[in-house]
Amino acid sequence: MLLHSCCGPCSTAVIDRLKEDYDLTIFYYNPCIFPYEEYVHRLNEQKRYVKEANLGIVVLDGTYNDFDKFYEEYKGLENEKEGGARCGKCFALRLSKTAEFAKNNGFDIFATTLTVSPHKNAKLINEIGQNLSKKYDIEYLTADFKKQDGFLKSIRFSKEYNLYRQDYCGCKFSLNNK
Repeated sequence: MLLHSCCGPCSTAVIDRLKEDYDLTIFYYNPCIFPYEEYVHRLNEQKRYVKEANLGIVVLDGTYNDFDKFYEEYKGLENEKEGGARCGKCFALRLSKTAEFAKNNGFDIFATTLTVSPHKNAKLINEIGQNLSKKYDIEYLTADFKKQDGFLKSIRFSKEYNLYRQDYCGCKFSLNNK
Protein backbone atom coordinates (compact mmCIF):
# COMPACT_ATOMS: atom_id res chain seq x y z
CA MET A 1 0.00 0.00 0.00
CA LEU A 2 1.14 3.51 -0.81
CA LEU A 3 0.02 5.62 2.14
CA HIS A 4 -0.10 9.36 1.56
CA SER A 5 1.00 11.08 4.75
CA CYS A 6 0.24 14.68 5.58
CA CYS A 7 2.55 14.61 8.64
CA GLY A 8 4.19 12.33 11.17
CA PRO A 9 1.67 12.82 13.99
CA CYS A 10 -1.32 12.00 11.77
CA SER A 11 0.46 8.98 10.33
CA THR A 12 1.10 7.32 13.69
CA ALA A 13 -2.36 5.92 14.44
CA VAL A 14 -3.00 5.14 10.77
CA ILE A 15 0.21 3.14 10.46
CA ASP A 16 -0.61 1.35 13.69
CA ARG A 17 -4.00 0.36 12.28
CA LEU A 18 -2.74 -0.74 8.85
CA LYS A 19 0.69 -2.28 9.48
CA GLU A 20 -0.61 -5.80 10.21
CA ASP A 21 -2.68 -5.98 7.02
CA TYR A 22 -0.53 -4.12 4.49
CA ASP A 23 3.06 -3.78 3.39
CA LEU A 24 3.23 0.00 3.78
CA THR A 25 5.25 2.63 1.99
CA ILE A 26 4.80 6.24 3.10
CA PHE A 27 4.38 8.85 0.38
CA TYR A 28 4.98 12.30 1.83
CA TYR A 29 3.56 14.60 -0.83
CA ASN A 30 2.50 18.01 0.46
CA PRO A 31 3.44 20.90 -1.85
CA CYS A 32 0.91 23.03 0.00
CA ILE A 33 3.02 23.38 3.13
CA PHE A 34 4.43 26.84 3.72
CA PRO A 35 7.14 27.86 4.27
CA TYR A 36 9.62 25.35 2.85
CA GLU A 37 11.34 25.00 6.23
CA GLU A 38 8.02 23.81 7.68
CA TYR A 39 7.75 21.24 4.89
CA VAL A 40 11.22 19.91 5.71
CA HIS A 41 10.52 19.89 9.45
CA ARG A 42 7.33 17.84 8.96
CA LEU A 43 9.08 15.45 6.55
CA ASN A 44 11.93 14.93 9.00
CA GLU A 45 9.47 14.23 11.83
CA GLN A 46 7.79 11.63 9.61
CA LYS A 47 11.12 9.94 8.97
CA ARG A 48 12.16 10.17 12.62
CA TYR A 49 8.94 8.54 13.81
CA VAL A 50 9.27 5.61 11.39
CA LYS A 51 12.90 5.12 12.45
CA GLU A 52 12.42 5.48 16.21
CA ALA A 53 9.33 3.24 16.19
CA ASN A 54 11.45 0.67 14.30
CA LEU A 55 8.70 0.20 11.72
CA GLY A 56 10.90 -0.71 8.77
CA ILE A 57 8.73 1.43 6.47
CA VAL A 58 10.19 3.37 3.56
CA VAL A 59 9.33 7.08 3.49
CA LEU A 60 9.31 8.59 0.00
CA ASP A 61 9.52 12.34 -0.43
CA GLY A 62 7.05 13.27 -3.15
CA THR A 63 9.00 16.54 -3.57
CA TYR A 64 8.10 20.12 -3.07
CA ASN A 65 8.49 21.17 -6.69
CA ASP A 66 4.72 21.50 -7.29
CA PHE A 67 4.50 24.50 -4.95
CA ASP A 68 3.69 26.94 -7.78
CA LYS A 69 1.11 24.52 -9.20
CA PHE A 70 -0.50 24.33 -5.78
CA TYR A 71 -0.92 28.10 -5.54
CA GLU A 72 -2.09 28.37 -9.15
CA GLU A 73 -4.95 26.00 -8.25
CA TYR A 74 -6.13 28.35 -5.49
CA LYS A 75 -6.49 31.64 -7.29
CA GLY A 76 -9.67 33.21 -6.04
CA LEU A 77 -9.89 30.89 -3.02
CA GLU A 78 -7.30 32.60 -0.84
CA ASN A 79 -9.91 33.91 1.60
CA GLU A 80 -11.88 30.67 1.95
CA LYS A 81 -12.22 29.50 5.52
CA GLU A 82 -10.46 26.32 6.63
CA GLY A 83 -12.45 23.35 5.35
CA GLY A 84 -13.84 25.25 2.36
CA ALA A 85 -13.39 24.83 -1.39
CA ARG A 86 -9.65 25.48 -1.21
CA CYS A 87 -9.16 22.42 1.02
CA GLY A 88 -11.05 20.17 -1.40
CA LYS A 89 -8.71 21.23 -4.19
CA CYS A 90 -5.73 20.57 -1.93
CA PHE A 91 -6.96 17.06 -1.08
CA ALA A 92 -7.50 16.35 -4.78
CA LEU A 93 -4.03 17.57 -5.75
CA ARG A 94 -2.27 15.44 -3.13
CA LEU A 95 -4.37 12.32 -3.66
CA SER A 96 -4.10 12.57 -7.44
CA LYS A 97 -0.31 12.55 -7.25
CA THR A 98 -0.47 9.65 -4.78
CA ALA A 99 -2.78 7.59 -7.00
CA GLU A 100 -0.66 8.29 -10.08
CA PHE A 101 2.55 7.38 -8.26
CA ALA A 102 0.98 4.21 -6.86
CA LYS A 103 -0.24 3.10 -10.28
CA ASN A 104 3.08 3.87 -11.99
CA ASN A 105 5.16 2.12 -9.34
CA GLY A 106 3.39 -1.20 -8.93
CA PHE A 107 1.34 -0.59 -5.80
CA ASP A 108 -1.98 -2.42 -5.48
CA ILE A 109 -3.75 0.14 -3.31
CA PHE A 110 -3.40 3.67 -1.96
CA ALA A 111 -4.77 5.51 1.06
CA THR A 112 -4.26 8.72 3.02
CA THR A 113 -3.74 9.76 6.63
CA LEU A 114 -5.79 12.92 6.07
CA THR A 115 -8.98 11.42 7.52
CA VAL A 116 -7.47 11.00 11.00
CA SER A 117 -7.87 14.72 11.66
CA PRO A 118 -11.15 15.93 13.15
CA HIS A 119 -10.62 19.09 11.06
CA LYS A 120 -10.77 17.22 7.75
CA ASN A 121 -13.88 16.13 5.85
CA ALA A 122 -13.45 12.35 5.58
CA LYS A 123 -16.49 11.98 3.31
CA LEU A 124 -15.03 14.44 0.79
CA ILE A 125 -11.55 12.94 1.01
CA ASN A 126 -12.94 9.44 0.40
CA GLU A 127 -15.05 10.61 -2.55
CA ILE A 128 -11.93 12.12 -4.11
CA GLY A 129 -10.00 8.90 -3.44
CA GLN A 130 -12.73 6.75 -4.97
CA ASN A 131 -12.89 8.94 -8.10
CA LEU A 132 -9.12 8.75 -8.48
CA SER A 133 -9.29 5.00 -7.98
CA LYS A 134 -11.46 4.79 -11.09
CA LYS A 135 -9.35 7.27 -13.06
CA TYR A 136 -6.06 5.46 -12.36
CA ASP A 137 -7.50 1.95 -12.14
CA ILE A 138 -6.05 1.28 -8.70
CA GLU A 139 -7.78 0.42 -5.45
CA TYR A 140 -8.34 3.11 -2.81
CA LEU A 141 -8.86 2.26 0.85
CA THR A 142 -11.94 4.16 1.98
CA ALA A 143 -11.54 4.94 5.67
CA ASP A 144 -12.25 7.45 8.38
CA PHE A 145 -9.20 6.96 10.56
CA LYS A 146 -10.38 9.37 13.25
CA LYS A 147 -12.95 6.75 14.27
CA GLN A 148 -12.08 4.10 16.86
CA ASP A 149 -10.13 6.79 18.74
CA GLY A 150 -7.73 7.26 15.83
CA PHE A 151 -7.14 10.93 16.51
CA LEU A 152 -6.69 10.34 20.24
CA LYS A 153 -4.21 7.56 19.50
CA SER A 154 -2.27 9.90 17.21
CA ILE A 155 -1.98 12.37 20.10
CA ARG A 156 -0.73 9.59 22.41
CA PHE A 157 1.84 8.40 19.86
CA SER A 158 2.94 12.00 19.30
CA LYS A 159 3.57 12.45 23.02
CA GLU A 160 5.34 9.10 23.31
CA TYR A 161 7.72 9.96 20.45
CA ASN A 162 7.85 13.69 21.23
CA LEU A 163 6.67 14.53 17.71
CA TYR A 164 6.27 18.09 16.56
CA ARG A 165 2.54 18.83 16.26
CA GLN A 166 1.99 21.83 14.05
CA ASP A 167 -0.67 24.40 14.91
CA TYR A 168 -1.91 24.99 11.36
CA CYS A 169 -2.82 22.72 8.46
CA GLY A 170 0.07 23.74 6.27
CA CYS A 171 -0.69 26.25 3.53
CA LYS A 172 0.08 29.92 3.94
CA PHE A 173 -3.65 30.66 4.05
CA SER A 174 -4.17 28.39 7.06
CA LEU A 175 -1.04 29.90 8.66
CA ASN A 176 -2.64 33.31 8.37
CA ASN A 177 -5.82 32.02 10.06
CA LYS A 178 -4.28 30.47 13.16
